[in-house]
Amino acid sequence: MKARLSIILFLVFISGSMAQTGDDQGIVRSDTLGKGKSFKLIGIPVIFSTPETGFGFGGGGQLFITREQNTFLARQSNILFTGIYTANSQIVIEASPQVYFGAGNYYLDGTYEFRIYPNKFWGIGNDTPDSNEENYDMTSHKFNVDFLKRLPPSLNFGFRFNFENHEVTEVAEGGILDSGEVLGSDRAVIVGLGAIFNLDTRDQIEDPHGGYYVSFNAQFSSENLGSTHGFNRFITDMRAYRPLNENSLLAARLYVENNFGDVPFQAKSQFGGGDIARGYFKGRFIDDQMYVLTAEYRWRFLPRWSLAAFGLVGEVSSLNQDFFQDPKFSAGGGIRFKILKEQNTLVRLDLGYGESGNSGFYFGVNQAF
Repeated sequence: MKARLSIILFLVFISGSMAQTGDDQGIVRSDTLGKGKSFKLIGIPVIFSTPETGFGFGGGGQLFITREQNTFLARQSNILFTGIYTANSQIVIEASPQVYFGAGNYYLDGTYEFRIYPNKFWGIGNDTPDSNEENYDMTSHKFNVDFLKRLPPSLNFGFRFNFENHEVTEVAEGGILDSGEVLGSDRAVIVGLGAIFNLDTRDQIEDPHGGYYVSFNAQFSSENLGSTHGFNRFITDMRAYRPLNENSLLAARLYVENNFGDVPFQAKSQFGGGDIARGYFKGRFIDDQMYVLTAEYRWRFLPRWSLAAFGLVGEVSSLNQDFFQDPKFSAGGGIRFKILKEQNTLVRLDLGYGESGNSGFYFGVNQAF
């Protein structure tokens, strides 16, 4: 993907809150932000243009529940939601609730995503040539929910349910997907149950300034549950945040995916994207196994503004023993802006450069990790 990308961001911050007494509802506003007892809403309209999407626009926001009492690192229940439409008729709608129960001792983390998304496919493997590129259209519904129990002081254990329905609606005639040899080339339904265990000592989720996060996730998808393919997935996600001084820190992440069984291409490990491997088109390389090691330096130069520089290495392969045969590298940087003084939510804009002309701009909410 070439860096022919310009992004225009309009950040409009809307903070609304409603306090209810009996049957009366009222909105209380200060000069710039709303204050209240029930919730607070931040809105983020966005306009952008990328080679993959053409001109696009959309919006999103984060709804904070402010009435609850949560003793676990003062974290608040919230719902993050986004909606995007592009000139290529791509539609993405996503909602991600994070809800704490029992003063923070129980935690529900969910995601729903609907996509109508023309995309690109290069085949499976770590060395697929650019000449393999072909287009396909797919409509997807994805839903997963995690429910965890906190084991004081910082351990969490729980279970996951995952459902995905991918309908491939159009493929390139005579292409790789048209051959029918790729699992999921027409449709894939993934229904799975799993277990999650993590250690989380981060001071906050949106923009951590210290601590560790170590997560192990095992998911089992079976035809007995309604899946079109049976396979198992194991994910290891290890993150560390080391402050260097009052205004800077070094963050590092090791992300590993392992898939075993009959894995449709929609569920294979996807190298690239704004969260895992910036500098590469998400899915430029896909296979059953993947690792990505990232280091990032973050420097706050104003109370609500910060810069970041990152470097990463990773690859995909069909077998773990084939790792380190042809690693991919990327480097880049970006800027972050904290939307509200009293909330940790931020927006980020990154530019990443990979190998062989791969590059990309990435706009996101909160840190990549």
